[in-house]
Amino acid sequence: MNKQERVLAAVLGIALVAWMFYSNKTAAQRAKERAAEPQADVAVQTAETQPAELKAAVNDTTAEHQSGGDALPPAPAVEEQVMELTSDAMKLEVSSHGAVLKSATLSGYNTFTGKAGPENPPVKLDFSEAPGLQLVGVAGLAPNAAYDAELGSDNKTVTLKSVTDDRLIVTRTIEMQDDYRVKVTDTLRNAGEKVLTLGTNSVSVGVMSRGESKNDTLSVDSLPAFDKAKVRYWDKEKVTKQFLSGASGGFGCGGKPSALGLPESISVPIAEPQNWVAIKSRFFVTGFSSSEDNSGFTVRVARDTAKPVYTLNNVSARVFYPGRVLGQGEAFSREYTLYVGPKKLSLLQAMGNGMDGVMQFGFFTWFCKLLVPTLNFFHRVIPNYGVAIILLTFLVRIIFWPLTHHSTKSMKKMQEIQPLLKELQVKFKGNPQKLQQETWAIYRENKVNPMSSCLPMLIQIPVFIALFTVLRSAVELRYAPFLWISDLSEPENLFAGMLPIPLNILPVLMSATMALQSYLTPSAGDPQQQKMMMVMMPIMMLFMFYSFPSALSLYWTVSQVVSIVQMWMMRRNSAQKAVAAGVAVEMPMTRQQRRHGAKG
Repeated sequence: MNKQERVLAAVLGIALVAWMFYSNKTAAQRAKERAAEPQADVAVQTAETQPAELKAAVNDTTAEHQSGGDALPPAPAVEEQVMELTSDAMKLEVSSHGAVLKSATLSGYNTFTGKAGPENPPVKLDFSEAPGLQLVGVAGLAPNAAYDAELGSDNKTVTLKSVTDDRLIVTRTIEMQDDYRVKVTDTLRNAGEKVLTLGTNSVSVGVMSRGESKNDTLSVDSLPAFDKAKVRYWDKEKVTKQFLSGASGGFGCGGKPSALGLPESISVPIAEPQNWVAIKSRFFVTGFSSSEDNSGFTVRVARDTAKPVYTLNNVSARVFYPGRVLGQGEAFSREYTLYVGPKKLSLLQAMGNGMDGVMQFGFFTWFCKLLVPTLNFFHRVIPNYGVAIILLTFLVRIIFWPLTHHSTKSMKKMQEIQPLLKELQVKFKGNPQKLQQETWAIYRENKVNPMSSCLPMLIQIPVFIALFTVLRSAVELRYAPFLWISDLSEPENLFAGMLPIPLNILPVLMSATMALQSYLTPSAGDPQQQKMMMVMMPIMMLFMFYSFPSALSLYWTVSQVVSIVQMWMMRRNSAQKAVAAGVAVEMPMTRQQRRHGAKG
């Protein structure tokens, strides 16, 4: 690592440490301030800017219908019917009490790693904490009202009907479609003799609960209903960030957000019409859109109070619709489209309307959207995602081969002109301006750019960030095996429970290849500094990557092996050319060679 690289690494390191100390200090202060406030004030503050009609509806919904079912009216006297709608990809449980979704079972995804079977059933998204499609706010119709149900002959459609005392007939049709889609149609018809006024009403999206993995995440996304709107990620928004991400984004040295001062659960109203609303975990998502314009939604979050740090237990959402008047014989219909399935790019792109934004790829979205189909293409060629990652790594290295080749040659030239630069430092010791002029003159004369060695690292940073984002959240890697690894989306966790810390081999290999790469890299820096960087950087990366998904360590290790081969080939070609020309050329010394030479 040359001087410019050391400066860049030092600046990044100092910035990271300073940010950690600052965020930790400010988070603690804000948490203390929140702890001193009455807990009820939190809800008032987040809702005080919302319209009065929506606030009243939200407060009523939260108090009566979003407390896990405890505040619901008594169960109807009519016995509950639970119907199963099935498709090749999914099974839905529909209840006649409320015409709601009780659960969704995704047949293509196992609950645990390993072979599917009775002890390893398909993933089941349980909506018991907040039933999906629950209709609230229709006068005379309880959220758990009894419906007459008629199941279609193909087990893909069910029609449910309920009649209020005022002769409002509510008919709901739920139809299973392909690719984890569910089409829902609600028709409300006034069959009575008086005009009926429907107040603000709402439909629940469902609930997403945290999984067993410590790397699991929960969040809520939405797309505002106006032109050129961008997806809003509510774990990043000021009004909801502290509830979806912890104490105002503050983290301690262990990387865990504080729970100090935050309520056990809260509903935050968002009074802004939305094209769609989605609740999601790391690998699964429930997306909700409708044919009728809505008037906003609420985010409800509940944390795990058994844990000392802030950990979300579940998130849910409810979409609100404005009231209307129905005269005698009048009716209106409202359609919903529900996606309940994996967070898979191709399926979400097929939904349209920007629903693929739930992938949350960030600034390098365009590049991530290239990486995912490329990874899946390699998987189709050789059906193993570990091999696909290796092939993807080769592709990335081939693309950047000319750049890294030029950088390595530039570093070699930098090493060759070091004696000249040292002479200048002695000659113009008291004249920094002249030293700088003469130094750049030597650079120009030898066609060397001192920053060229940093360029490959800087350019590959966005590539690595994009790969990190994709490999961290790609549902394709969930429980994907490779060699001794049972799940590429998680650390290896070998001998878990037998050792104080589970063994992860790939991060160790990654650190070893990093040290070897540093050992082979030509450099003109101070030997002692080079030795320190050769030891410290691999150790730092080992700690950073030890708990990362093994797919990331696999990519980085293979990438470094390719880089080592590239440097070895360059050194070999240089030696062969020198022998062919009959010229005795001194090979660039490695850092280790220079260190031994310095001792001698």
